[in-house]
Amino acid sequence: MTSQTIANAPTSDQIRRAPKVLLHDHLDGGLRPGTVVDLARETGYTDLPHTDPDKLALWFHQAADSGSLERYLETFSHTVGVMQTRDALVRVAAECAEDLAEDGVVYAEVRYAPEQHLEGGLTLEEVVEAVNEGFRQGERRARENGHRIRVGALLTAMRHAARALEIAELANAYRDLGVVGFDIAGAEAGHPPTRHLDAFEYLKRENNHFTIHAGEAFGLPSIWQALQWCGADRLGHGVRIIDDIQVHDDGSVELGRLAAYVRDKRVPLELCPSSNLQTGAASSYAEHPIGLLRRLHFRATVNTDNRLMSHTSMSREFEHLVEAFGYTLDDMQWFTVNAMKSAFIPFDERLAMINDVIKPGYAELKSEWLFRQTASTSTSSLTEG
Repeated sequence: MTSQTIANAPTSDQIRRAPKVLLHDHLDGGLRPGTVVDLARETGYTDLPHTDPDKLALWFHQAADSGSLERYLETFSHTVGVMQTRDALVRVAAECAEDLAEDGVVYAEVRYAPEQHLEGGLTLEEVVEAVNEGFRQGERRARENGHRIRVGALLTAMRHAARALEIAELANAYRDLGVVGFDIAGAEAGHPPTRHLDAFEYLKRENNHFTIHAGEAFGLPSIWQALQWCGADRLGHGVRIIDDIQVHDDGSVELGRLAAYVRDKRVPLELCPSSNLQTGAASSYAEHPIGLLRRLHFRATVNTDNRLMSHTSMSREFEHLVEAFGYTLDDMQWFTVNAMKSAFIPFDERLAMINDVIKPGYAELKSEWLFRQTASTSTSSLTEG
């Protein structure tokens, strides 16, 4: 008899305490509103729409909740605007690690674009070193507060710019110093990943890891290019793979060639439900493709994308999915193990995280119903006696 047998949906507290793995989270999309206000004051940034943290938080969420990826991306001008000094980068990275750990995340890969943090005179190397220092500070503070987390950095190149090879070389230079991989991001339309083939070819020659934002606002051609031309290890979002899956009236499902390849090759999908609703990739949690992709056993993972803009966390993402699809702790564990399997750290370390942290954590949570039932039975017996 397990938690499945008695059909227990996890509580909000259990979801928060469950060990979670995050592969797709943007550093400049997860600042605390109060930190944005503080850094704006300290650095002389005067373009914030509000200087009250609560009003600013609401503004970010409403501005991002437009149904347009392009409008969504505009909100980052303010967060990036206050992240132009070494101290600001260290603080933001440290708070990121602390916030994720507080939410039960045990492993995270957090991405950012070093080229966007040079306006204050920092070099690319100084940006990377500041963020890495912040992540280590955050890990230590989390440990002092009774939480454990490991954070790796993904260096992102902007797909509309021309610095991808330079950033790929930077990622390779710091690959044993806190950076675990490479990414390209930005508006997909008009900026295909094949524009940056030199960066991807370089990383492959160096036996390094990379993910590519693909299949979010644009469709199957973006996914196809990311995989078959560029050789991506993972798909950032990849939600539009649903366009290559046909569900017939009788309930049977037919996969197109690309969808079958993604499933059969176990290509990880970095799905971000709340963000997808904001950018128009899905109309509701209940209709989000993650439900079908989970049933079809794609390598689906759950992610936050931008916690500030989407007013979300890993726990909130899972709460939405539990409500929409009736997911249990077993489903949460399935998504979490998928993510850990797909991380860009060595295999033995991934395996240790799964066997020594994730599975024991879920086993403990799934056993709680038994102790609640025992306590209830004991109380009932005492009352009857």
